[in-house]
This record gives sequence, C-alpha cells and structure tokens, in this order.
Amino acid sequence: MDYLKITGGTKLSGSVQISGAKNSALPIIAATILSDKEVVLKNLPNVVDIRTLLKLIGMLGGTVEHNETVAEINNGTMNSTKAVYEIVSQMRASILVLGPLLARFGECEVSLPGGCAIGQRPIDLHLKAMESMGAKIEIKGGYVRAEAPNGLQGAKIVFDKITVGGTENTLMAAALAHGTTTIVNAAKEPEIVQLCDMLSDAGVKIKGTGTSEIIIEGTGQKPLIFKEVEIIPDRIEAGTYLCAAAITNSTITLEKVNATHIEASIDKLENMGCSFEIDGSNITINGTNRLNPVSLVTTEYPGFPTDMQAQFMAVATMAIGESVIEERLFENRFMHVSELNRLGADIWLKGSVAAIRPVAQLHGADVMATDLRASSALVLAGLVAQGTTNVRRIYHLDRGYDNLEGKLSALGAKIERLSE
Repeated sequence: MDYLKITGGTKLSGSVQISGAKNSALPIIAATILSDKEVVLKNLPNVVDIRTLLKLIGMLGGTVEHNETVAEINNGTMNSTKAVYEIVSQMRASILVLGPLLARFGECEVSLPGGCAIGQRPIDLHLKAMESMGAKIEIKGGYVRAEAPNGLQGAKIVFDKITVGGTENTLMAAALAHGTTTIVNAAKEPEIVQLCDMLSDAGVKIKGTGTSEIIIEGTGQKPLIFKEVEIIPDRIEAGTYLCAAAITNSTITLEKVNATHIEASIDKLENMGCSFEIDGSNITINGTNRLNPVSLVTTEYPGFPTDMQAQFMAVATMAIGESVIEERLFENRFMHVSELNRLGADIWLKGSVAAIRPVAQLHGADVMATDLRASSALVLAGLVAQGTTNVRRIYHLDRGYDNLEGKLSALGAKIERLSE
C-alpha cells in the first residue's frame, strides 16, 4: 500500500498549475447521459473518482475514450440503466446518474451509496425531487428503483436544506422533463453554475443560474447535443496550495485558477497575515512569519467551504494565538484532529467546535488519513513538522488530488510516494 514520506522544514517557491475540478467534472460526466451523441470533456483531473465514474458509464453501455485530461463519451450505445453496487459503493457521487438515466430512459436502478466517513449524506432529497416530478420510487435489495414511463413532469422542488448533489440531480432530470421545473433553495456552487452553463449551451432554457432559485424548461425527453466542455479549475485544490504556502511561510504562484471561486479562503488567509497578488488567472500568495489566529464557520457557498476546514486547521496550528473552527455541515469531519495531535498539535474538541492552540513546533510521526481532505491536512502539517512524517492510507488522497506529491515536489517540498 502506498504512503507519503515527508521531511518537513523546507520553504516552497515557484508556480503550480491547478487541475480541473473533480466536483464539477463528476456531474458533467453524469450529464452526458442526457445525450445520444459524442461529448468531449477537457481539463479533467487525473484522479480516481473520475476514472471510477467513467468506468460506470462504460458498464452502462456508453463508449468512453479517456487519456488523463480528455474524455470522449458517446452514450448513444448505452443499453443498461442499472448502476451496480460495485461502483456506487466506491464513490457516492455515482448517485448522480439517477436523474439523467431516469430522464432519458424512463427508468433506472441505482445502488444505494451507503454511509460516508465524514458523516451521513442521505439521498432522500434526491428521491423526493424525482417523486415530485412524477417518478415512482421503490427501494428494494439495496437499490433505488425509479420509473417514469411517460417521462418526468416539470414541478416545483423546494429543498428543505441546501444540497449540492440534489440540485445537480434535479437539474439533469429537469433538462429532459415535460414542462417547467423550479428549484427553490438550490445550491449556488461554481460547479452548479458550470452544469447549468453546459445544459444551457445545449439549448435548455434556464433562468436563475448561480442563484437560490433556478427555473428549467425541459425538452420533453428530447436528447441533448452538447458542445465541448472544459472543466473549471478546482477551487479546493487551489485553496490547499494556498494553505501550503501559508503554513510554510512561502511565496508561490497558482496558475489557471478562478480567484472569485476561492474568495472565502483568500479572505481568511489575508486575515491571518498573508498577502496576495492577483493577475488574471494567476494568484501569488506571500506567506508571513507571524500567522494570526483564525475564526471560521463552514457553510454553503459562497461561505467558507467545509472542504477547506481541515487544511485551515493545519495552518492554524502555526498561528500565534488560539483559533476556533466550527463545522456546521458534517458531523464527523473532525477525524483528522487526533492525527494532527499525534504530530504535536494542541487541538480540543467540543461538539462541532474545535479550538486550535498554538504550538512552537510540530514533530514528524506516522499518521493515517481518514478521508480526502483530512489527507491533505496531514500533508500540510508534515511540510512544517520537524523530522519525517509518513502519511498512510493515501488512497483517500488519490480520489481527489491530481499528482499532489509531484506538484509539491516541484515547489521544493521534500515529499515522495513509497510502497510498503
């Protein structure tokens, strides 16, 4: 099994190119089901989750040509509507095929995704949306069986709470529905915006893109013809490299990034004493040798992202005072705390609030990744820890970071991937 060996104490310098956003690429791959013609996707990140979903498309009968950052997908050959447990159990985002399969074929069978390391992510809102659009839903034998033989019907969908996946599934289902669908309390993430743009470019009439109320006029089961799509930059990867510069008091430049997508992270790092130079799609961060403590609360976009909470906790261990982080979105997203404490951090938990007290130095140790973002937090801590840090179970990391150790090495970090 692979692990990362990190020798801490090295400053970073140079530039790093940000890969395409995994969380945008996944729904866009699922959306190709809405077409029976070839779709070309560019700037895909070379990560496990992308390969997993493309494998599922192939298992459903689609034709996939994939070479790292480009995929050519033709779902005109798709001949199955059953997403099997083997794939869905590997990646929760596989549930995103539910809406497009149901919309195009009038039926589908999708395995229940099960639990998640960072907390429960129920799909009840996805299913209620499909039922509101006229689908008959049955859960049996660990599978969601959905039927709408005469097609889905436009409806008003009011989400009780903001759900990114639920918004995406409903958008895709509504694109081929009969009539008009209104989504109330929709997610506003950049990944949602890109999915709306993809559907709009294919002729679907959409109002309210980027707002909490989205109105979609369906095509009445007429398949879409998509233009070529280039995946937007990964805002979480970008934020992680900003944190790498901050924790090591370094100056680095991020290339191919959208600054507006990471405003929340930039604002917090500025409050902590870092400075920024933004030049188009390039962002240069200048670290500081005196990091101020941070106070943050995770919330939906455009607020502070839960996917950056762990990385900021690692940075906060080097601050000059006590930081406070409140996690409001997932109940188990503090599992990295015990591992950071193994490195010498002083972090205390009370419910959904973490207090991070300053320490003079972190010290290298063997640590274990528990989820995707926790993995990157441990890597960040390893960059400043005295001695050697071995981060194990990095298959979590490989799900969402494209060549993290290679990019950090190019910036000057002493990091290598080894097998045991």
